[in-house]
Amino acid sequence: QVQLVESGGGLVQPGGSLRLSCAASGNSSSITVSGWYRQAPGKYRELVANIITGSSTNYGAFVKGRFTMSRDDVKNMWYLQMNNLQPEDTAAYYCNAIVRPRSYWGQGTQVTVSS
Repeated sequence: QVQLVESGGGLVQPGGSLRLSCAASGNSSSITVSGWYRQAPGKYRELVANIITGSSTNYGAFVKGRFTMSRDDVKNMWYLQMNNLQPEDTAAYYCNAIVRPRSYWGQGTQVTVSS
C-alpha cells in the first residue's frame, strides 16, 4: 500500500508559476514510476510528467518545457514546478505511483489559471 498526498495547488494568473508537492508514505521504496496527471472538467485524465525509477523523466506534449518534475527519494516526495501557466492548464492535478501491479492515486489538488 502507498498513500499519496498532494499540496500546492491554487489560483494563479496567466504567466505565473506554482509548485506542486506529493508526499508518499507506506511501501514507497517499491515505487517504480512516480507521476503527475491532470484532469480538466469534461476531459480525460492525462499524463503531465513521470519519472521511471533509475531511468527517464517523461513529459506530456503540451508541457513544452514549462514544467519540471523532480523527486526526492530521501524524503519520499516528488514535485512539479510549473512555469508560464496558461488558462488551459486549469485542472485537478493528481499524484500517481506504480508499485507493480498496482497504481495508486492521491486525492488531487486544484490548479486554476485565471486573470
